[in-house]
Amino acid sequence: MDIYSVGGAVRDKLLGYPVKDRDWVVVGATAQQLLEQGFQQVGKDFPVFLHPESKEEYALARTERKLGHGYTGFNCYAASDVTLEQDLLRRDLTINAMAEDADGQIYDPYHGRDDLDKRLLRHVSPAFAEDPLRVLRIARFHARYAHLNFKVADETMLLMREMVAQGELEHLVKERIWQESSRALLEKTPSIYFETLRECGALAVIMPELDALFGIPQPPQHHPEIDCGIHSLMVLQQAAKMSEELSVRFAALCHDLGKALTPEQKWPQHIQHETLAKAPIQALCQRLGAPNECRELALIAAEQHTNIHRTHELRANTVVKILEKTDAFRRRERFHQLLVVCEADARGRLGFEDKNYPQRQLFSTLLTACAQVNPRPFVEAGLKGQEIAVAVRKARVEAVKQLQQTLDENGSC
Repeated sequence: MDIYSVGGAVRDKLLGYPVKDRDWVVVGATAQQLLEQGFQQVGKDFPVFLHPESKEEYALARTERKLGHGYTGFNCYAASDVTLEQDLLRRDLTINAMAEDADGQIYDPYHGRDDLDKRLLRHVSPAFAEDPLRVLRIARFHARYAHLNFKVADETMLLMREMVAQGELEHLVKERIWQESSRALLEKTPSIYFETLRECGALAVIMPELDALFGIPQPPQHHPEIDCGIHSLMVLQQAAKMSEELSVRFAALCHDLGKALTPEQKWPQHIQHETLAKAPIQALCQRLGAPNECRELALIAAEQHTNIHRTHELRANTVVKILEKTDAFRRRERFHQLLVVCEADARGRLGFEDKNYPQRQLFSTLLTACAQVNPRPFVEAGLKGQEIAVAVRKARVEAVKQLQQTLDENGSC
């Protein structure tokens, strides 16, 4: 049998990227031979095995034939007579259809190395169209390598559009959509993922709430970029600069979904878009199967981002109300995530990318002041139950007032 390193490990090595995971393909062998050597078979659909020591994945060379819709409707043929070239032909992109042997020799039957040099994401064969998940994968790879000036090849984009038009993406299950989308959100340039999906029409299918923002105007004095969809992607990109956390980036993407529900006659104003955002965020999270922490932060950010922007204008009582409503005293880390989203929102505007955002530090300081209020003196004074809660709240409001007064006197508030 012959064993080759394939896919991402070969691609990233040639790009000078660190190789994190390796996948291997085994040519000229049978499943029984691998089992006899101590490999453990995983999965029922594909002949994939775990190495007895490294636990890396080894797959028998295989061919696939489309039988139905979606990404699961395939007939897989794996046998010792399947060649390396046949196995590589079934892969998605030319840059992922290269193999390397134990001596370091690269096998590149579909010119992936040329496309690496040309910075092109190009499909290997027409069989690309048989798997709708590949539309999302291409968009994710685009987000990963956009900073290296990679582009989707024209013929590949055309094929992606045809797949969308034929309804192939409607057969994707939410778990796979979220898997690709969440990975894309953590890439270096996550906004490119959504731009690419929109360009081929896929965004309207899998995330209609986000797609609906494009073409909706905002007041130019506050949003020189005008378009709500463009603004949302700019906010996402700013969030990506400040945080590696998935929930922060997702909330940044979703914070303005309510603007798509503003009646057209009220454009470019978006009164109450904060509360209108609740329904589309809930719908999007349910469709994608987004985890609770992503949904919760997105809802809080949508509701509170304009309040946080007005931190310097807020009364002490309002500050405490916001902290209570966001559960900031128990979930301080999440509140700090909210502040990051708000800063990303402020900077995600044309010409405002490097603008200072003192609200983040100010509200963090106000939270600290409130959190230092100790209920023990009120307990020792004989207060009980709701009386303690009222006294603590009153003390927190007073603490905010005093801090605001001090900061105002120092010119910091």
